[in-house]
Amino acid sequence: MSCSVDGLPAGCRLRGMGSTVQSGPLNSALSGTQETTSNVVPLQRPPSQKPCCFCFLWCCSCSCLAIKHAEDNGPTRRDPASSDTLFDGEQPSLEEIRSWGKSFDKLMWSPSGRMAFREFLRCEYSEENILFWLACEELKKETNHEAIEEKARFIYEDYISILSPKEVSLDSRVREIVNRNMVEPTPHTFDEAQLQIYTLMHRDSYPRFINSPQFKSLAQIPDGVSASGSTAESPSN
Repeated sequence: MSCSVDGLPAGCRLRGMGSTVQSGPLNSALSGTQETTSNVVPLQRPPSQKPCCFCFLWCCSCSCLAIKHAEDNGPTRRDPASSDTLFDGEQPSLEEIRSWGKSFDKLMWSPSGRMAFREFLRCEYSEENILFWLACEELKKETNHEAIEEKARFIYEDYISILSPKEVSLDSRVREIVNRNMVEPTPHTFDEAQLQIYTLMHRDSYPRFINSPQFKSLAQIPDGVSASGSTAESPSN
């Protein structure tokens, strides 16, 4: 990236030059013949400023300095595992959080529990499983026939279709059931598929979640202690 001296604001000077550049063409500025007056006081670089990484100008209006200043004085990042940043609305009690480690059903039927579990699944790149389960729960609440057909179509395109990047893992038997049900969608079109994904999360993701640093931090469980409260076995020598 090149910089033009012609476009410099008045009072800015090139790095290494002893006098200020008021105006004038580039060759005049570089040849050292720029005009100065006895009334002009050389601009002193504030000690806190650093040169622009692109144009090497000690310019008080440089956008790089403004961005750096905003970064240095921005809000401090908080721990993503903190309950203050993870949960919206009312914070769950410590007793409720610890109950999630004892029952997958309690975790999934708790709005805060689902939020924490979803964040964990996002880190494991399997968030589509809980999103599919939640979409099926919403479909079950629908009573309008047209809305049922529309929501069922969206769910199929988002989570069942092999062309979707959010496709959930279903066996051929369940896929066949879903395809038959899609001829005349109902609030229970995806019941078999929802149960299979629920079981998959219970058996595969849930054990890792309750033993993850994220959950132990929320539940205030010390390292070396499992979510159920028993001390983890030490590896044999």
